[in-house]
Amino acid sequence: MSETVLIAETGRRTGSSDSRRLRAEDQIPGVVYGHGMDPISLSVDRRDLRVALSGSAGLNTIIDLTVDGKVYPSLIKDIQRHPVKRNVQHIDFIQVNLNEEITVAVPFILEGEAKDVLANNGLVDLAIQELQVRTTPRQIPDSIIIDVTDFTLDTVIRIEDLTLPAGVEAIGEPDTPVVTVLIMRGIEEEEAEAAEGAEGEAAEGEAAEGGEEGGDAASSDAAASDD
Repeated sequence: MSETVLIAETGRRTGSSDSRRLRAEDQIPGVVYGHGMDPISLSVDRRDLRVALSGSAGLNTIIDLTVDGKVYPSLIKDIQRHPVKRNVQHIDFIQVNLNEEITVAVPFILEGEAKDVLANNGLVDLAIQELQVRTTPRQIPDSIIIDVTDFTLDTVIRIEDLTLPAGVEAIGEPDTPVVTVLIMRGIEEEEAEAAEGAEGEAAEGEAAEGGEEGGDAASSDAAASDD
């Protein structure tokens, strides 16, 4: 589990205008709370935050958030981003007890090449991108790696099939699919189906025209007999 130090500054004033001013100075407004502490409004340097989260653990990095000389072991609880630019606008840190279990989301990573699947026009599909797990902060895995090398067209990996590190418990229905295999239709098959559909429509059109002609003829005969 990755850990890093991040220095925060306090004393910032809250409000939209003050937050915009901070962001213009490459400072990100935020707050730290949790474990009964009074929330502390703070700001962190944008570059320092980027560096702190650059490790393999990403958002699950344990951050030793240093505020006025006091260290708060924290995880990122929430990040608010600009709807267009996608840069960080506000960040929430939550203080954690390193000996207490918490629930976090851990991403999946697929590795290897599923040659049998590819040879049969199949595609390995990651049904869910991350797994909710319960564990202590120091035991949070950076990712859950699934080797697809021996996959076949019938392979399905479910939550109950995952091998997790000691002390890490998966949250979710055991039979929930995590990785499946999709069968991709070939271009020739799609063209054949399209051709069959076109032939069917043409046949229906001819039948309809024949019915209309028959109806017109019957109407003419009926009119002649009336005369």
